[in-house]
Amino acid sequence: MSWQPADEPQCKDAPDDGVIALVVTPKEHDIGGLIVRRSLPSSQRRSVGPFVFLDQMGPAVFKPGQGIDVRPHPHIGLATITYLYDGVIGHKDSLGFDQDIRPGEINWMTAGRGIVHSERTPGDVRAAGGPLFGLQAWVALPIADEETAPSFVHYPADALPRWQDDGAEVALIAGTMAGRTSPVEFFSPIFYADLRLAAGSTFTLPPDHAERAAHVAEGQVVIDGQTFQAGQTVIFHEGPDVVMTGHTAAKVMVLGGAPLDTVPGARPNQPRFMFWNFVSHSSDRIEQAKDDWKNGRFAKVPGETEFIPLPE
Repeated sequence: MSWQPADEPQCKDAPDDGVIALVVTPKEHDIGGLIVRRSLPSSQRRSVGPFVFLDQMGPAVFKPGQGIDVRPHPHIGLATITYLYDGVIGHKDSLGFDQDIRPGEINWMTAGRGIVHSERTPGDVRAAGGPLFGLQAWVALPIADEETAPSFVHYPADALPRWQDDGAEVALIAGTMAGRTSPVEFFSPIFYADLRLAAGSTFTLPPDHAERAAHVAEGQVVIDGQTFQAGQTVIFHEGPDVVMTGHTAAKVMVLGGAPLDTVPGARPNQPRFMFWNFVSHSSDRIEQAKDDWKNGRFAKVPGETEFIPLPE
């Protein structure tokens, strides 16, 4: 997605003696009938592992004739992950890929040195109307791989490792967790998993990775004696197991990985520069990307003439 929030999410520090380091409560933003909640970046935490951006889309129900239309826009220095709980989104990009994504499937787009894409409700789905509910995340590339060639891969739902753990259902979207590995490849240690909890069931998030978080997409979850609501993101301290219990039936996305590499002299809370849809360790590279988009030097999405102008 490509839009600009009006303000930062609200953050609340947690006591140091528990497993919770920070709680992020995003502001809600209505972008044409679709409520979006952005948890990352926030004022107190710019990233969790390599994740530098996390948006929850919906849940929403469009009337017949309605849907989303995110016009072509560019990215550099990152990979985007689109994952749906409900609905359909059509993806088109400057490499020529044209791929709808449905619940449980993965559209994984590596921008690298530059890619352009659009995201729209497919025509047949728009005509009928229907739901849309999901998450989009951006994962910053390691500095050595920021200028890699762009690519796009689609994974069907049945390609993911799935298992049950004490009543919880888990689908590993990317990376490694609990001794399992997703077919979705990335350039640095990462984990990203769809967790479904029944009321009263529990899941234990292991200390496999240095930085970890859980985003409650639906329902209510109890962690370390506190109850968290849909839309909140809970960031954990490094080390201990994290036990999550469904206060109600809940959908939770767990995510994280190794801390981002940084350049010498960078501020600890700013491992990457971010402007609009551009991510880089170099502010000069961001400026180049801005100039390239403004002057039409990015590749075009075949068959599309619209585009989102560079924000001023």
